[in-house]
Amino acid sequence: MQITRTTKLSGILELGKECKRCGHCCSFDSGFIAKNEIKSLAKHFKLKEIDFIKKYLREMKVFNNTVYKFKIKKKGSKPFGRCILYDKEKGCTIHDIKPMHCKIGNCNKHGENLSAWFTVNYLVNKDDPESIRQFSIYIKSGGKMIPGGELKDLIKDKEKLDDILNYKILN
Repeated sequence: MQITRTTKLSGILELGKECKRCGHCCSFDSGFIAKNEIKSLAKHFKLKEIDFIKKYLREMKVFNNTVYKFKIKKKGSKPFGRCILYDKEKGCTIHDIKPMHCKIGNCNKHGENLSAWFTVNYLVNKDDPESIRQFSIYIKSGGKMIPGGELKDLIKDKEKLDDILNYKILN
């Protein structure tokens, strides 16, 4: 199955089921949490959303958007670490309810394309010129692309895209 920007979520989740549960993904970082997933995760942990965010999540900027990931346990001064919800003996402690990105961004043969699908559908904001500019840099630096996820697909008006990339449209 070819994964494109318009592949339906049901198909994406089906391909993501092939997780080997090896823990490799969880040992070096954690997955993104889509904004619509915070409420259900907080409920699972019997916490208010704000308390869940403070206890379990770290805020970061990606393509000019504020996003969340689970906190990580770093070893020494390394910039990466194990997801706080990953146990070396038990594996993912929330495997049955883990967020979409954790379900699809795994080590299976589709993992890289599934993560690219998530990036273009959940991290890039096609209505934010700065998000588009930052995504352009990601692409130019070798970022993984999928069909339908190129800049010309996100901004169909070539003149507008050129204006965004040349900073003629700022916001």
